[in-house]
Parts: sequence; structure tokens; C-alpha cells
Amino acid sequence: MTSKAYIHSTESFGSVDGPGIRFLIFLQGCKMRCRYCHNPDTWKTDSVGCGSPASVAELLDKAERYRDYWGNEGGITVSGGEALLQIDFLIELFEEAHRRNINTCLDTAAQPFTREEPFFGKFERLMQSTDLVMLDLKHMDTERHRWLTGHGNENILDCACYLSDTGIPMWIRHVLVPGITDDEEHLCEMRRFIDSLQSVKKVEVLPYHTLGLHKWEKLEIPYSLRDVPVPTAEQVRRAREILCQ
Repeated sequence: MTSKAYIHSTESFGSVDGPGIRFLIFLQGCKMRCRYCHNPDTWKTDSVGCGSPASVAELLDKAERYRDYWGNEGGITVSGGEALLQIDFLIELFEEAHRRNINTCLDTAAQPFTREEPFFGKFERLMQSTDLVMLDLKHMDTERHRWLTGHGNENILDCACYLSDTGIPMWIRHVLVPGITDDEEHLCEMRRFIDSLQSVKKVEVLPYHTLGLHKWEKLEIPYSLRDVPVPTAEQVRRAREILCQ
């Protein structure tokens, strides 16, 4: 069993990362290279520059200091980077959270998902102590997805189907990037896919922004979407009309 994981950061009062007020844990490491990522400093997967590792007990003890604010719906949300890259630790964390009667939410792009072992057995176990999965669908076309993230999307869509088939509650999230993920044909295809899923409780459209651009510059990573504008209110309204209603 893994006792510690590398943590990028935590936030004590998250109000948009799952139901209620939540304690947010951002795990270090991601293999995707999303062109609009606002946290490229989470990509690193080795221990160099990742800060001190934290244990399950340390994180949950810290989270429970804010339990009075959670209400009936709040709890912890684990994000990244990509949290599933540290799945052994995540299993321990969520199982202990449930022992403490803490609601658990996983925020993921599901890129590591596979039905092959040993990952799949671990994922099935993780889902037994996961109350909600917030799944990021970036693009329905696998080649456009590969251009946008560095990876195809077949296993991500398969993860959504698995979650649906097993009844795991899902929120679907989609980042709206003008000229890249906002054309109506793409949005309608995504809506049809979402409609085929049985356990989707909510769909969110997240407008593209450049608030993380300074991190790219600090890390000296070329930012290819520098000339892409943020979506207009009308573009966001139209996307929400297609995906969310």
C-alpha cells in the first residue's frame, strides 16, 4: 500500500468543484498536455520540484478542520494534474474518507483509464468509495482531441460508458474554446453522447480563460493559444443551451 503522495496544493473552501463546500486536493502529475491548461506546473510526475509528500491521515485531518462549513453535501474533491496517476494512494484516501463519513468526489480527465489489469481492478475498487466523478470531456473527435491534448479520447469515452453502466454519478465538464471546441456540430455530437449515458447528474460549460498564461511563461513553455479569444457571453449561452438543457 502506498502511504504518501505528491501534492501540488490544497484549497480549503471550494465552491465550484462538486456539490456543497469542498476541501480540494490537487495531486501532482499529468501526462496530458492540454493547450489551454491553466496549471502546467502540475504536469511533473517525478519527485523533483513536487514539494513534500503527504499522507492520507495528514490530508484528511487537515480537511476535517473545515468540516463545519461543508453542510450536508460538501466533502473532499481530488483533482490534479491527473489524480488517477496516483490511483493506489487515491484508493487509500477515499476508503479512509468513507470510514470518516466524508463525501468523496474525483475530478478527472480519465486519460489513464483502461479495462486492462492491474489498472481496471484498482479503478473498480476506487469507485466503491467514490460518491461523484466529475469527468472532463474535451472533444468528441479523437484526432482533434489528440491535437488539443496529446492523446486520443477512446479510453476517456469508454470510461464514461463504464461509469454509466455501473451507475456511478457523473458531472460532465466541457471547456469552451472559441474555434476549437465550440462549433455546433461538435457540441451536438457531445450532447448525443451525454444523452446515451445513464448516470449524468449535471453538465457544465467552462469558458476558456488565460489566467494560467503566466505559469506557461514562467516555465518557458510555448503557449499555442495566445491569439485565441475568450468566448463571448453569447457563445457560452449557446453552448449551454445545447449541452446543459
